Amino acid sequence: MNNLNEKLIQRCENSCELCASEQPVTAYAVSPENHDSIANEVAVCSTCLQQLEKPSNPLYWQCLAGSIWNTEPAVQALSYRILYGLKDEQWAGEIITGVEPDEAVINWALSVYAVAAEHTDSNGQKLQNGDTVVLTQQLNVKGASFNAPKGTIVRKIRLVPDNTEQVEGKINDETIVILTKYVRKS
Repeated sequence: MNNLNEKLIQRCENSCELCASEQPVTAYAVSPENHDSIANEVAVCSTCLQQLEKPSNPLYWQCLAGSIWNTEPAVQALSYRILYGLKDEQWAGEIITGVEPDEAVINWALSVYAVAAEHTDSNGQKLQNGDTVVLTQQLNVKGASFNAPKGTIVRKIRLVPDNTEQVEGKINDETIVILTKYVRKS
């Protein structure tokens, strides 16, 4: 939260951008963005701020039926995010299905619900760069003249950044790609 600056007050016409019924008291940055631009902020009143910080009345957010149509992407994203969190409420689901915000706005809104993908071994244990793993089955190493037998220890693995199902490790002094479903963290 941040103090309201003059441009944000002008944009919101001195009215909360969520409920439109009270005077705004703060600039609320829509995560993961910050206060470096008013394009990332929503002018909110004390009642909306209280509901954002400690939700106590889901029905309060029925006011978002209006703010979801705001032309400001930050207001749309925050409205969509709140409604998405309440999507099991019939009225909230109806509001969400009644609008089609830009894909970037939806991605921004849902970014708080995204779970970072993790590399896990065959037992579901989280893997990290530098871990030691054991092969759970014999692997035919493509492009090499050897097989890696079950039980082979691979030290100091490296996670493949764009594929959570793969790690890299050295076997017989050759760096190979190994599927995570064939390793067990040791």
